[in-house]
Amino acid sequence: MAQKSRLPALYGVPVLAVLLLPCLVTGVELAINNSSDNQILSTKPGHEESLWCTVRNSSRAEELRWYRGSGTVNLKDGNKMNTTNICILPVSKTDNGVSFTCKLVRNESIQISVTLDVQFPPLLTGEDPPPVEEKNDVKLTCNVNSNPQAEMVWYKDNSTLTLKKDRYQIYHTSEVFQLTIKKVEKSDNGTYTCEAKSVLGEMRKEFHLRVEDRKPVFPLEAIIAAVVVVVLTIIFGIVSRREKIFKCFKMSKETPSETAL
Repeated sequence: MAQKSRLPALYGVPVLAVLLLPCLVTGVELAINNSSDNQILSTKPGHEESLWCTVRNSSRAEELRWYRGSGTVNLKDGNKMNTTNICILPVSKTDNGVSFTCKLVRNESIQISVTLDVQFPPLLTGEDPPPVEEKNDVKLTCNVNSNPQAEMVWYKDNSTLTLKKDRYQIYHTSEVFQLTIKKVEKSDNGTYTCEAKSVLGEMRKEFHLRVEDRKPVFPLEAIIAAVVVVVLTIIFGIVSRREKIFKCFKMSKETPSETAL
């Protein structure tokens, strides 16, 4: 009976160790700049941002790895164990929305991220459309880059453009503010201004539209048909008069030339 009572005790030790192992692994966590939560970091172009990643709740030396988006960040050997730091200098507009992630090398499911929120005033770009004939459609494309997103307005000759449904169409995304004018008229000539406003500033971009008279359009088929008719008429005329032409040519050959004395 004493031997039977020892079996559960012998098998109980490894079972207990296996049960405790996940608790030891999952107890490890990472923190960036003393925060263990994923975070959004607001900044501006030209600033310097320093990110410190540290290991918590681990009794062993842990290797860490940084990622920028999906690509790894090269770290020096002394900047990998338990605590690691990266500097973003200088911050640029292209860093907006980019995530920097710190991961535990032995178990990359343990990770923490910081996403940059790079804020800057509106920047507008675009080109004037080529001259357009009456009754054709034209598009004025204003490219906008702004964070936070700007409020957009179109003006014509410094007055707010009244958007008539049958004449104008607006296409608006976070990067494009496009005005389409349908079947342009001479009265559409003028300067169109794209305006962007945000809490950080505003900007305007002018577009110059020139509407030209509509050129008469001649159908290609009609021109080809007219040319064919003319050519055939000439050919038939030559064929029908060929006998008279040959006869005149023959007579001119047979008549002796007169020599003046």
